[in-house]
Amino acid sequence: MKKVLLVVALLFVVFIAFLYWSVKSTPETTTYGKVIHNDTIESIDFKSHDSIVIAASTLYTGDPVKRVMQGEQYRKAWETPIKVPVVYLDTLFGGVTITKEGGGKQTHSLKLECKNNIQYTLRSINKDPEALIPDLLKALSLENIVVDGISAQHPYGAILVAELAKYANVLSTHPKVVFIPKQETLGDTYNEKYGNRLFLLEYETESETNWTALKDVQSIVETDDLQELKQELKDSVFIDERQLVRARLFDLIIGDWDRHAKQWGWVLQKENGKLKAIPIPGDRDNAFFKAEGLIPSLLSNENIVPRLRPFQEQIKYMPGLVYPFDRYFLLQTPESVFIEEAKALQNVLTDNQIEAAFSVWPKAISDLDQSEIKDIVIKRRNAIVDYAIAFKKEIDNKGGLTAPLKGSEDIQLSEALQRCFSCE
Repeated sequence: MKKVLLVVALLFVVFIAFLYWSVKSTPETTTYGKVIHNDTIESIDFKSHDSIVIAASTLYTGDPVKRVMQGEQYRKAWETPIKVPVVYLDTLFGGVTITKEGGGKQTHSLKLECKNNIQYTLRSINKDPEALIPDLLKALSLENIVVDGISAQHPYGAILVAELAKYANVLSTHPKVVFIPKQETLGDTYNEKYGNRLFLLEYETESETNWTALKDVQSIVETDDLQELKQELKDSVFIDERQLVRARLFDLIIGDWDRHAKQWGWVLQKENGKLKAIPIPGDRDNAFFKAEGLIPSLLSNENIVPRLRPFQEQIKYMPGLVYPFDRYFLLQTPESVFIEEAKALQNVLTDNQIEAAFSVWPKAISDLDQSEIKDIVIKRRNAIVDYAIAFKKEIDNKGGLTAPLKGSEDIQLSEALQRCFSCE
């Protein structure tokens, strides 16, 4: 028994030693891109360039110990240079106005408005995980576990998702990768934080002006506004259940595990005197999420962080993928709709179309990650009917809500409308 305890203690010491070795190999917490063949990004006159060759980040470069402990992830994609357009806000779409600063715990973002009142957003590709680092990890000097976790996100996953969504007949915000140099339009308020960085430029999931291809659109609203409209107009507001089911099954295929209520917009389309709400998924940071290595594999265990679902050939823990959002909007949707939409996805997302979607990536990125991602997407698509049934069963098992949706905490809703969208 003593020998067993000694071996366990020795293995623990070795694990801790390798852990600190891996986190100390990259002490920084944030980088904003590396320009190729230039000493510093500050030395470039971007007005003389319409594009730039830049790597998203070299922060995630790791030695063999880091790769064992914290995984290979998408490190090579982050550090691979690609050519992206240089964008100045005073000429973008004829000139845009910064309306406000947004963003979540990791993403820095700016809301933009065009002269035709269409809303856009700039979402940083590089993340700032400072707000996510627990005090305990800071005290133990293990912040890099969280910082390095960003390498599990593909820096250009969102643009691939948008192309796949086109074939799947799911709406998207049409993100494009752009470089925003320091410029007068950013001013003193935003230049240091947002200048000389890579962004996704995409449509906002909230807009008074219709930017979609849909007809008879009144406006595009966020989830909390949709709830208030439902309370006011009752049965005159309804959601396109089939389109939402399709969008959520598409999420399962691409492995996007982070789908809470604030990441959705709704196109309000006039139909027979009523308003039909058609979902627009936003924020695709966690599609194709890789969780390799000892630490990420441990954290993504269903008993540790059940919502942290890795992008693997099989979905192994469906409860972690069902959000309060799903229970709220799809509780009363029949299982038959899930099965029918799953079969429809199998028909429209053919192997050839999945292959074609990767054309939106630069060749250097496709060479790195296309083969693996394509194979997993195809395998998940092939099994999506079974996943659809399991997904619906989990929604039914959990039932309606007993607490407000995320982002709707301050809305005074009836008891029935707080439980589910169609409960009233």
